Order: sequence, then structure tokens, then C-alpha cells
Amino acid sequence: MLVDTQPATHQHVPASPEVRRQWVDSKLIDVLMDSAMSSLFSATLALPIMLYLMVGEVNTLALAVWTLLLLALLLYRYRMIVTYRMRYDSTEGSTRKDFIRRFGWSWAAVGALWGASTGLTFLQASMQTQLVCGLVVLGHGLLSLTAFSAYLPVFRSYTNALVVSVLLGMVVPMLLGMVPVTGYEHVVLLGLLLLVFWRLLRTAGERLHQVQRSSLELQFFNQELIDSLTQQTRASLRAVATKNRFLASAAHDLRQPVHALSLYADWLATEPEMATDIAPRILQSTRAINELFDSLFDLTRIDAGNYKLRLQYVDVQQLFADVVLQFEPVATGKSLKLRTHARPTTLWADPVVLRRILGNLVSNALRHTHKGGVLLGLRHRSDMLVFEVWDTGVGIAREHQQAIFQEFFRVSQHQGTEDSLGLGLTIVSKLATMMGYQLALQSVVNQGSVFRLMLPVYTKADKEAAEDGSGALNPDAMGSR
Repeated sequence: MLVDTQPATHQHVPASPEVRRQWVDSKLIDVLMDSAMSSLFSATLALPIMLYLMVGEVNTLALAVWTLLLLALLLYRYRMIVTYRMRYDSTEGSTRKDFIRRFGWSWAAVGALWGASTGLTFLQASMQTQLVCGLVVLGHGLLSLTAFSAYLPVFRSYTNALVVSVLLGMVVPMLLGMVPVTGYEHVVLLGLLLLVFWRLLRTAGERLHQVQRSSLELQFFNQELIDSLTQQTRASLRAVATKNRFLASAAHDLRQPVHALSLYADWLATEPEMATDIAPRILQSTRAINELFDSLFDLTRIDAGNYKLRLQYVDVQQLFADVVLQFEPVATGKSLKLRTHARPTTLWADPVVLRRILGNLVSNALRHTHKGGVLLGLRHRSDMLVFEVWDTGVGIAREHQQAIFQEFFRVSQHQGTEDSLGLGLTIVSKLATMMGYQLALQSVVNQGSVFRLMLPVYTKADKEAAEDGSGALNPDAMGSR
């Protein structure tokens, strides 16, 4: 089972301008669709009034065609709104833009049809009917400021279609000779006023759109800030929890050797003749305190990025000899066998880091082993070198095999094993990650464990890396797993 040794990071990364723009556009489209029903309802109420005024005063066929087209378009837009609510309302970004690309033409079409009412009544209906139709068209133009300015492409297409349709409704009668020569001046003045209105309408709509866009961008930035503060708060809470666990664990682990050291010092003061018996115990307590502080300092340097690497050629057999020299007394004291197995191999690595990793793994194996022993070996594979630490200890349950690499984690069910601060495997995980090594674990409860440290093939002799695994260690030498 591979163990992920990369520490989890939850650093907030600010969104890119493209992501922000997509989010704002999707919200603007949502604002547009929220107002679509109200504008459609207003248009539905205005249509019967206009029909009542125009019937009998304008061309019947033209009025029927205009009415049918407008009714069909209004029904289509009702269906469009329902489609948006059912399929697009809960989506974001490009999907909503797909909706606009599919249905955007309907805004221009409805604007053109409302503007066409001017062409039906201009110089053909009574002055009262022309005035009412003109006011309705003017109202639709003003209504577009609040209804459609949220999404600028839709607003522009609607207002352009509305104004162009009204202009055509005024120009066509002139071209057909329906306007007397003396009336051209009035038509031109009305056209100029319409263009001024169109320009003012466009300017007001663009400014209103910019206000809405700025508001949504501010909302986006605020949400990003809230997310960032939330993550920082959680990180601070985790840091406080880690500090509390550290203080509790450190106090627990320091209390015993410090208390023992105090007792030995008092004993030595009262019975100096017992110095020969007391000195080894004082040395043992001092060594325990030093190991604790070494682990804490290592962890601090790794987290701070101050751990300096010094790569050089490393003789694996000499490395194993150093590890054995350090831990053989511990194994002997527990009546355990500490063995090594490695053929001559030279690595390009940091000897201090490698010794620290293997030393922590061996120390952890000895700490949780009551009988049998620990085997440290090097296995050669075609694409990597694998350091393995086997033990016949208490084993690790599957549910704990990820958590053991966390700071201060200790398996409470391991009765009778030596207590520790729970930093050894954390340091192993962090050093392996720093070096680009892979870490793996296999374990069976009450049978033992094997930790594997996998390195790329950086051997001095290339032929060594190509050899098969004939020299691999034999797990059966340690007994049943």
C-alpha cells in the first residue's frame, strides 16, 4: 500500500481574470433573466390596448400579420424563460452563454416588432393612436434600461432593432410618397430626435450595466476574501490544535526522563558511592531528552525550509553499519536481532538525510517489537532502489496506516510498546518528500510491518542498476509475515 507522504495544503489561490469574468457574466445573465418575465408581462398587457386602437385605422392584413408574429414571439419567449429556469438556472459560466447564443435573437426580434408598430400607424391612423403607439414604443425603450442593460449584448441588440424599426417605419412612407413634400421637414426632425433618444438610451444603459458589473465584481472579490479568511482561520485553528497537542505530548514525554534525571541526581547526592550504577541511568535519561529535542528541531527546520542538503556519494554498506552501531544496544537490550542485508552499492544522496530516515524507521520498528527482530535491507529493481525495514512487531491496523505519518500520532492500542512523541515517522515522511523519494507501508496486526523507501536509480555503476533482484533480501528470514 502506497502512502501519500505529501502534506496536505489548503492555500487559497486567487481566481484568474478569465474565471472572474465568466462568473460575473453568468450572474449578469441571471439578472437579465430575472427581469425577463416582468418585461414580457408588460408587453402582453400592452398588446390588447394597441390592437383596440389600431383596428379599423390601419391596414387590416398588415395588422394581422404583425399581431400573429408578435403573439408567436411572446409565446416563444415564455417558453424560453421556462427552459432557462429548468436547464440553465443552476449552471455557471459558458453554459449560460450558450443559452444567450441560442435565444439571443429573440430580443432583437421583439424589439423590431414593437418598433414596427410605428410604421403601421405613422400618417395612417389618428393622431391619438399614433401618440399612444409612440408612447408604448418609448416605454419599451425606457424599460430596456432596467430589464436588459444587465447583459450588454442583449441590450444593444434590442435597442438597435427597436430604433432601426421605428426609423424604417418613418422612412418607408416617405419613399412610397405617402408623405407630402411639405411634411418632409417634420419627419427629418422626428428622425433626429429619435437618434438623440437612441444615443442617450445607449449611454444610460452602458453606464447602468457598468454599475451592475462593478457590483458583481466586488461581490466576487468579497467572496474570495471570505474564502481566504476562512481558510486562514481554519489553518490558525489547526495550528493552535497542533500547538496544544505538542505541548501536551511534549510535557508527557519530557516528564518521565526529567523526573528520572532529578531522582538520579538526588540519589547521587545522597549516595556518591553508587555513581557507577547511577551514571548509566543518568546517561540514558539525558539521551532520551536529547532525542526528543533533536526530533523537534528537525521537524521545525523541515517545515521552515531550512534543512540544507549536501549530496555526495554514499556507501550503503557503511551506512547500514552506522545504523547498526547506533541501534544495536537498543536491540540487545530488548533481546531482539538487528540484521542488515545489502550488496555493495554506492548512491548519490545526502548521507545525513538518508541515515535520519533509515534510523527513524529502525527506531520505530525496535520500539514496537517485543520478540524476533528487525531487518534493514536494500532491494535492487530495474527502475529503482528500495530500502526496506522489516519487523516482527505489533503491526499497524489498516485504519491507522495513513495517520501514523501525522505529527504526534500514536496508536493507543499498542500496549506494552515504548512511548514516544510521535514525530519519527512524520520526519521520515517530510524528509522523503523533500528528497523526492516514495514511501510505502505494508503491515498485518500482530505479525509485523515493512516500510519501503523507494529511490530512483542513482548508483555509481550503471550495470548495478540493470541487475535482477537475485540479491534481494529474503523476508522469510524474519519468519512468517
